[in-house]
Amino acid sequence: MKGASVLPASYEHQTPSAQFRTRRLRRKTLVCSILVALAAVLLYTDITFGTVIYSFNDLLRVVSGEQIPGISFALGELRIPRSLTALACGAAFGIAGSCFQHLLRNPLASPDIIGITSGANAAAVFGIVVLGASGLELSAISVAGGLLTTAVIAAFTWKRGLSLGRLILVGIAFGAMLDAASSWILVHADQWDIQSASRWLTGSLADTQWSDVLLSGIALSIGCIAIAPLSKRLDMLRLGDEIAASLGVRVGASQIAIICVSVTMLSIATSAVGPIAFVSFLSGPIARRISGYGSSALAESTLVGACLVLGSDIIAQHLLTEQMPVGVVTSVIGGPVLMLLMYISTRKGHLE
Repeated sequence: MKGASVLPASYEHQTPSAQFRTRRLRRKTLVCSILVALAAVLLYTDITFGTVIYSFNDLLRVVSGEQIPGISFALGELRIPRSLTALACGAAFGIAGSCFQHLLRNPLASPDIIGITSGANAAAVFGIVVLGASGLELSAISVAGGLLTTAVIAAFTWKRGLSLGRLILVGIAFGAMLDAASSWILVHADQWDIQSASRWLTGSLADTQWSDVLLSGIALSIGCIAIAPLSKRLDMLRLGDEIAASLGVRVGASQIAIICVSVTMLSIATSAVGPIAFVSFLSGPIARRISGYGSSALAESTLVGACLVLGSDIIAQHLLTEQMPVGVVTSVIGGPVLMLLMYISTRKGHLE
């Protein structure tokens, strides 16, 4: 019938606020579905595409445990661990970065910018060069470095809660000092240690093993399990400390809990693949843009981070004249994308 509404009858009888929530939920569901499909396509492509292109049947046979000469090693020991690590670490970087940006109500408040990643990096470089650490030992050192850096920065900026402006400025200063410390350690290191640490610092998925899949899976699990019950508090904290407190949120305790969970997750993921640049920084803004402003978009940020790392890994391995660390590709892509997002946001009057 001409002019008839295509919306369900129940929708037409909703209040305007209920209609808005319904539309936002539908958009969120659609966006998440598209991102899940994109991540699945990128994961499959990253695993099967290469010098030798393997079929879906080959992948199924290897995953089912069948031993196929040559193929089982190439897929089961090289490509699958690399791709799963890229997926999990990208997702962990995405959700950690988004948590910081929401908590501090500033799109520049990425762990990359405020010194936390530098703390984990400096600790890991110390562990690699001085202690000869690797695997779980290196992860523990990286997590300790990230948490200690966060505690020091928070101590310099805490005044009945986090001072957002001071935290960013102090974090940038500490990040510069920690980066200088990492460089000093590398200057005085042996040639082999320099190569190992430098490759790690660029953010590389080369030589990933099933132990790295375990580490990145632990990082992502921490995010999914621990951040989920804190997400409502995070949404309220985005409104400001005073409003959140009036709604019954224990502001200081919630801030500390969210920061500790995010830093732990970020540090574990970083210890597995190194600091892959711009993923934490860009995942949140991209997710909020495609999901609609006003939404926390934590799930979308997680999926965007996974897609960024998987897509960059495909480019780094197959679409350049020579293979590059994935962190180089994310840096090349991230700079222009960041400037574009900032330009669009400034034109529209907001920076989220």
